[in-house]
Amino acid sequence: MSHSRWENLLNCRRLGNRSSKWESGRSPFNSDHDKIIFSGAFRRLVRKTQVHPLASNDHVHNRLTHSLEVACVGRSLGNKVGQDLGARGELPERITPNDIGDIVQASCLAHDIGNPPFGHTGEGAIRYWFDNDGKYYLGALSDDHQRDFMMFEGNAQGFRVLTTAEYHMDDGGMRLSYATLAASIKYPWTSNNANPPKALKFGVFQSELNYFEEIAEACGLHRRPEPHHYYRHPLVYLMEAADDFCYGLLDLEDGLEMGILKWEQIYAILEPLIEVRERDELKAELEHYRPGRRPAIVRGKIISRCVEAAASAFSRNISLMMEGVPEDLLSLCDSEVHQYVLEAKALAKQEVFTHKQKVQMEIGAYSVISTLLEVMCESVNELFEKENPAKMSFRAKRVIELVGINMEQSAQSLSAANAKYNALMKVIDFISGMTDNYAVYLAKQFRGVGE
Repeated sequence: MSHSRWENLLNCRRLGNRSSKWESGRSPFNSDHDKIIFSGAFRRLVRKTQVHPLASNDHVHNRLTHSLEVACVGRSLGNKVGQDLGARGELPERITPNDIGDIVQASCLAHDIGNPPFGHTGEGAIRYWFDNDGKYYLGALSDDHQRDFMMFEGNAQGFRVLTTAEYHMDDGGMRLSYATLAASIKYPWTSNNANPPKALKFGVFQSELNYFEEIAEACGLHRRPEPHHYYRHPLVYLMEAADDFCYGLLDLEDGLEMGILKWEQIYAILEPLIEVRERDELKAELEHYRPGRRPAIVRGKIISRCVEAAASAFSRNISLMMEGVPEDLLSLCDSEVHQYVLEAKALAKQEVFTHKQKVQMEIGAYSVISTLLEVMCESVNELFEKENPAKMSFRAKRVIELVGINMEQSAQSLSAANAKYNALMKVIDFISGMTDNYAVYLAKQFRGVGE
C-alpha cells in the first residue's frame, strides 16, 4: 500500500482546485466540519424526520440530532483508524491521525443533508410522482435527466447541497476539501449505474457530474468499467458504519420512548455485546431506573464495542478498503456486532416502522409532496411554454420567484437542452430543503386552505 495513494485520498485542496489554509490548531478538515455545521441545510435538519414524522415528543430523534450522534461515532472510528495508519507509517506528511477523524466526522455530519421532508417516505413520494403524474413535465428531457427525477435519491441531493446549492451557488457550493467530499459519497456513480428494482441507490445527479469527476480524479478513486462509476473512497466505510451503529440503537430508543417497544425486547438484542462478567452487575443497576432511562446507561458500552469492532475490521482488511472492494464494513466486523445491527434493524422494521401513527403520517406525506411538485412543476412548464416571462400567469410568476428560479436567465436559455432540467432541479432543491412542518404549511397554502 503506497504512501502516495493516501496522499491523493486525503487531498486537502478544495473543489475547483482551490488552495486550503492550514492554521495553527485548525486544519482544512476542521473548516469543512464548520462549513457544514453553519449551513442552512444542516440547521433545517432539526425539523426533519428521522423515523417519526412530525413527532410531538421532544426526546425522539430528528435528522439533526441523528447526524450529530453519527458524527461523534464517526470521529472516534476515524481517530482509531488514523492511529493505526500512523503506526504503519502510511500517513502523508502534515496529516495527523486526528485529521482522519475530522474527515469522517465531517462526512457523517453531511450524510443526511440532502434528505427531503418526511425522510425516506419523502424520497419515495418524489420518485412516485415523477414516475406517474409528473412524467408529463419530463417529456422534453433526455433519458439521463429524466432518471434523476424518477429515481430521486437523497444521497445524490446531499452531494448537490455540498457542491452546488449552498453558499457559492452553482460555483462549488460549500467548497469543501476533495477528501471530505469523496468520503461523503456512499454511492460513487450516477442513476445510469443504479440497478432497479433491486437497488435505487446512487450518489450523483447529472447536474453535478463534472464536480464528481473532478473529485474522483483529485483523490485517485479507481474506476469501474461503466462510465462515471467508481469504487468507494475507503473512509466512506467508516461513515456508513457509524450510521449503521447509531440508527441500529437509536431507532430502538425512539421506539421505547414512544411506547412502541418494551425494554426487554431491546436488551435481548444488546446483551450479547456486553462483557459476560459485567452483565449481572449491569442488570442490577438498570433495575434502579425506569425503562426510558435505561438506554443511556448501556449506550456507551454498546457504541464502544461497535467502534472497536469496526476499526479492527478496517485495519484487518485495509488493502480491500483501499480498493473499495467490500460491500460494507459491517459484514467484516465480528459476528456479535454484525448480528446486533441486523437484529436491531429487523425489530425496528417489524415494530417501529409499521406503527399506525407513523403509517398515517406517511400517507399524508405523499399528498403534501404531490401538491408541492404539481404546483411548482406546472409553473416551470409555463415558464418554458410562454414566449417570455411577461406572458406567464400571476401564480406561476410568484411560484417561480418563491423557488428562486431566475426567470430572465431561463427565458434566455430556452434553446439550451438542459435549461428545463436545471429549473426542475431548483424545484427539487427547494422541496428537499424544506422541513416537515414547512412542507405541510406550504402545501396547505397552495391548496388555499392555509390558516
